[in-house]
Amino acid sequence: MELPRTTPDLVAEGAPRPAATTAPRPWRPQSSGLRWLMLAPALVVILATVIYPLVASFITSFRDWRLINSPTPGAFVGLENYTRALTDAGFLNSLGVSGLYTLISVTLTLVTGLGIALILAKPTPLNVFARTLLIFPFAVAPILKGYSWRFMLNPEYGVYAKMLGEVFPPLKGYVWLGHDFSALVAIAMSEIWGWAPLFALMFIGALGAIPAETTEAAKMDGATGFQIFRRITLPLLAPVLYIVALLKIISAFKMFDQVAIMTGGGPGDSTQTLYFFVYQVAFRNLDLGYASAVSYLLVAMMAVIATFYVRTLMRGD
Repeated sequence: MELPRTTPDLVAEGAPRPAATTAPRPWRPQSSGLRWLMLAPALVVILATVIYPLVASFITSFRDWRLINSPTPGAFVGLENYTRALTDAGFLNSLGVSGLYTLISVTLTLVTGLGIALILAKPTPLNVFARTLLIFPFAVAPILKGYSWRFMLNPEYGVYAKMLGEVFPPLKGYVWLGHDFSALVAIAMSEIWGWAPLFALMFIGALGAIPAETTEAAKMDGATGFQIFRRITLPLLAPVLYIVALLKIISAFKMFDQVAIMTGGGPGDSTQTLYFFVYQVAFRNLDLGYASAVSYLLVAMMAVIATFYVRTLMRGD
């Protein structure tokens, strides 16, 4: 019984090849008007929620508008609101508080995150389980962080206050949120608790990319663990450290939630950050013109930092 010939036999005898199947092309509107019509809903939403508020607040920054005097915008005053900020003791104080807070927060976050990463760098089963838990502190809402840390630092029933008082007897009964510097450090610690584990995950990934042959060769040459960290690990982590530091600086300058919940800017104005100062001016003093001007000064500072951040990412350094 003769078997049917296969396709390779037909091709060998010069038979026509079967037509190649091509994937269907995605549908695209041919008319430019139809494209804009399909984009119109998204553009309207962006215009109403992003563009219009930005333009309106920018125009307001050049006006004298105090809600206690008039419900409508006042006259144009040019750059008066901006020059006022440069001589306003409240703004200059909040700028200094934000700078000090940023220094404390960024430094301790990087050191803590890197320490956690070095401890959990080896992929043991226990370390892998610990890594999965690192994302949870970052997922906690900032308001919840503020309430939790305010409760835990209460000198009467706070667990952290009690623990520190037992370990360091002079700190027993110490009101952490009632003193200038300790209140700022407490706010920074609430933020470090959330960000350091996330940065630890980033550092663990970067540590895994370091060639094992490099460290093994250094060990064979007699290098100590500290020398390997200082001469090999730290320089190779420098690009990641730079990007992470810029990201944390941007976040630190936007600190508002924990300040509002934990201290309300106090004691006095010792924890009044820039964003909390804008909130005070706009919603308590009802000076919308000045608040808008200060907001755009913050936008300018954030734009400078964000430019460094984006350029670093684009360079891939």
